[in-house]
Amino acid sequence: MKMLNPVSGSFHQKAGNGRAGERRIRLERRIVGGTNRWRFPQEHFCGDLLALSQMCNVLNIDLDDALKNPDRLLISKFQKLLSENIANSGTQSGEADVILECLGFKWELHHPQIFQSETLAKLYLTALMQNIKTPSRELNRILKAQAPKKIKEKSPVKKIIITLKVNDPAVTRVAFALALKNLYMDEVEMNVDNVLGVLASAHILQFNRLFQKCVNMMLSRLTPCTVKNFYLAGCKYMEEQLIVSCEKWLAMNLVPLVGTQIHLRHIPQHLLHKVLKSPSLFTFSEFHLLKTLLMWVYLQLNGKVQMIPIHETMLAFFSSFPKKCCFLEQDTGQSWTPLFLCLRLHGITSGKDLEELRHINFFPESWLVRVTANHYHALENGGNMIHLKDLSTQALRFGLLFRQEYTTYSERISIYGYFFEIKGIRHDATSYSFSMQRIRHTDLECPSPICEHSAISLRTERLVKYEIRAQTMVGGRWQEFRTNQITQKFGFVKPGCKSHTLKIQTVGIPIYASFAFVFPAS
Repeated sequence: MKMLNPVSGSFHQKAGNGRAGERRIRLERRIVGGTNRWRFPQEHFCGDLLALSQMCNVLNIDLDDALKNPDRLLISKFQKLLSENIANSGTQSGEADVILECLGFKWELHHPQIFQSETLAKLYLTALMQNIKTPSRELNRILKAQAPKKIKEKSPVKKIIITLKVNDPAVTRVAFALALKNLYMDEVEMNVDNVLGVLASAHILQFNRLFQKCVNMMLSRLTPCTVKNFYLAGCKYMEEQLIVSCEKWLAMNLVPLVGTQIHLRHIPQHLLHKVLKSPSLFTFSEFHLLKTLLMWVYLQLNGKVQMIPIHETMLAFFSSFPKKCCFLEQDTGQSWTPLFLCLRLHGITSGKDLEELRHINFFPESWLVRVTANHYHALENGGNMIHLKDLSTQALRFGLLFRQEYTTYSERISIYGYFFEIKGIRHDATSYSFSMQRIRHTDLECPSPICEHSAISLRTERLVKYEIRAQTMVGGRWQEFRTNQITQKFGFVKPGCKSHTLKIQTVGIPIYASFAFVFPAS
């Protein structure tokens, strides 16, 4: 039986059943806060949440973090003491205090730098407590040894050796050395070639300032060559900001940029699938998106190809497969079917393009029959797309990539005998507007690719439900502008022939302008 003496604050153990004598065990205790509550210093905290809250406020630590990770409380306490006694003095002892053994090297480090890394701090404190019976006295000796008046004297503190095992193959000796250098310097040169290794090293060291510095650099260096590795690094280290930025960048650049380079081959299927389902996906037309996706499949099956082939070469390749069933129903193509289910094949209205798809025998016949049937039904009903209900997920989509050199840029499109012009205008250095306008078929230059083998509707009005969106990057962040979903009758005479205008102010360039619309029943 154990009893607590409320006066002395010590434990007494009474002998019973004939046991003689009394053994007294004394445990050091201290008062917490301004009350008579007691804590035992052997633990980081012993259920005293009020005392823990007070300590977290002093040390600038989140209470929830301290409850999840008590070691951080101890590290932060030591770090605060060191920063007050060393960092403010602006001095650094010439002789190293700690030797770190890692990656086959020995690195000499100092106390102020050790405590910038949570991993090194834990290793150091563990070694300190194992080797020394009174760590608090040793800490006082460390602080005295580092004080300005003692700089010229030899440090009385014995060097402690700590060992760090690294299992991450991304951590190279060069990258790890750069990470340790960042402990001592605010500005250390990094480049795209070594940023992944430095990021991995910062993660191992739990060096948060450097980790975020690497993330920021990666966010500003997204290219067709880097997006895959940066995305995988974001997934590996659960860095949501990096994951989202890679997905967004790829959604904007898959068709206009990545799809034209051999780096398209390296985009993982799960990332490609997420991008194809993204509401931010940019494409010049549905057929452009389809060609990009077909090229990705071609590159997966032709690993030795080192440059993007011409379109005819890709078509000839798919046409060479056995005709007993379509490519997506064969063993080779079944795993890629979810990617092509993300396409809006009803957005491909050109008879020439649809005939090309039949010729390569890529899609199930039922898919193409359904698309063709819907087209015939729409044509017979004046363009009404009764099978399309949701503008956000089913609309026909077209895009303009407005570049630096443009003052005005437009494209013309034909849908079920109706002709439209989508247009962007630069008004000054930061002011732009985007709109769409119905035009007469007689206004087209003939022969024109968009009116070749095209039906022509003589209807004077056409009900259109549409949305115009523009996106651009400024300072590493995407800006997005959009109209509401608008339903409007388009005629041939102004102002009824022109849509609402999306006006934007931005310094970003290029601007990705997207036009999505359907023809409701009218």
